[in-house]
Amino acid sequence: MSNELEAFIEYITVTKALSKKSVKAYTSDLLFFEEKLQKPLITTDTFMLLKALESYENKRTLNRKLSAANAFYDFCYKSQYLDEKIKFRLSKIPKLLPKFLSYEAVLQGLELIDRSTWIGLRDYALILFLYASGARISEALEISKNDIEGEWLHIRHAKGEKERIVPLAPVASHAIDAYLNASNFDQDHLWCNYKGSKLSRISAYKITQKYLGVSPHILRHSYATALIRGGADLRVVQELLGHASLLTTQIYTHIQKEDLKNTVTVYHPISKESL
Repeated sequence: MSNELEAFIEYITVTKALSKKSVKAYTSDLLFFEEKLQKPLITTDTFMLLKALESYENKRTLNRKLSAANAFYDFCYKSQYLDEKIKFRLSKIPKLLPKFLSYEAVLQGLELIDRSTWIGLRDYALILFLYASGARISEALEISKNDIEGEWLHIRHAKGEKERIVPLAPVASHAIDAYLNASNFDQDHLWCNYKGSKLSRISAYKITQKYLGVSPHILRHSYATALIRGGADLRVVQELLGHASLLTTQIYTHIQKEDLKNTVTVYHPISKESL
């Protein structure tokens, strides 16, 4: 690893205070260039850098690596390691509407769960918790019992280390109480497996896949979609989801616009006419 790259990694770790996952991603992408080209990234010309990416066809992968390079070169320019600013143009990727489940679909999945066992009570409570809180699965699995106070949830292990407090629907709180009363495990973490150890990410995926046919993250999208369709303010949804930027939350406005379009198509008489 070159000295400039080491300085950049220290900068995003200490000064920018990015999450460990983000630092690891930047390090991996930038080391890819140095290892591929066998020279410090700061001395690599733009043509050779782009040539190193010619085997990648996925635009999202290309954009991620180019974004990492842009961040590195911007740091080098501001730190006066470079005399000229280098910036790569990213490929345009069409925005896809996030997949989500309707409230009715979530209820149908919940009805499939056998709640006569504590495992069933856990699965029922977990699905309700994810749908009622909008928490990322990584956040949910780090929740401790003490993080729930009445109908409020304190998310301490948030992405980007940004803690937040969100309301939790009473039905989810009651489901969690029923699960905890039946499990009888003396553990700090909220979600556990049959041994009483912390529930794994793959186990959580299997639970939502079994009853709903989707990943846990789709419940986060479903939560946000339900709020937007219900008329919630976009900035409030941003706060509840823990998005650092409103731009990230704005993808859900496409759903709102689609609803408006469908309403006009169905109810306005001129939509049915050919004048």
